[in-house]
Amino acid sequence: MYKALNYWVYGGFTGEKTPYEFIDFAAAQGLDGVEFTVGDCIKTDITEAECKKIAAYAAEKKIGLRTMATGYYWGCSLSSPDEAERSQAVEFTRKYIQIASWLGVETILVIPGDTRVPWDESRPVVSYKDVWEYSKRSIDEVTPLAEELNVNLALENVWNRFLLSPMEWKLFLDQFASQKVGIYFDLANCCIYCRPEDYIEILKERVKAIHVKNFSESDCAGGLHGFGDDLLEGMVNFAAVQKHLEAINYKGALTAEMVPFSRLPDMVLPDEELAIATCQKLKTLFN
Repeated sequence: MYKALNYWVYGGFTGEKTPYEFIDFAAAQGLDGVEFTVGDCIKTDITEAECKKIAAYAAEKKIGLRTMATGYYWGCSLSSPDEAERSQAVEFTRKYIQIASWLGVETILVIPGDTRVPWDESRPVVSYKDVWEYSKRSIDEVTPLAEELNVNLALENVWNRFLLSPMEWKLFLDQFASQKVGIYFDLANCCIYCRPEDYIEILKERVKAIHVKNFSESDCAGGLHGFGDDLLEGMVNFAAVQKHLEAINYKGALTAEMVPFSRLPDMVLPDEELAIATCQKLKTLFN
């Protein structure tokens, strides 16, 4: 299976490493690909020419560019009740799709919305009903471009207090006729609710991409500190996950996304040592 690394653990949240350095790192680690992040590694004003140059360099190094991610939506939501903010998020998503197309990326991570952002008190609390309706409306607006440019909109299961079970995800995704809309499934983010394999079994071909990390419960459920700095330690049953991926003939990316919240308040990224350790452990999985 195709194995990649997300940019943040290697390059941090402020773009301290260039796309070319990240490609070189992944090649040295023996990975199949990298996941660039838009807003730090890849700037939103990047040109088509620069994207083509990066894609050519990755091809030369035999490194795939199958997925991209972003943290943009935490501050500008597709489900915002504020029309101006929602429009801004839609326009960003259109640019995001365009950049993906220029790079040859097949799938982008999109946060569909949030009822609240627990770690940011400045963000508004929005009703579940409104998030559902506004998110659906925004995704419908950008789906035609995703269809035109052949880019998957993979909505992430994340701690946004929205879409809390695989059945909710199925109901939400079944609203979209386009097969370009699916889930960017994070194996660890769902552990607070249920087993990762349950999502795969229920959502099947809607699983467009997968983030690989782990989660450890404490005090019945656990908080952010449950996201550790060892890919192999935690609740995720990787053998069961692989079995269910094989059952749906999954051919998408498996990308390690290691953001060690267990180190808070002293978490520091980039962390090349952690990136190297994560790559080596990822290569032992999904064989």
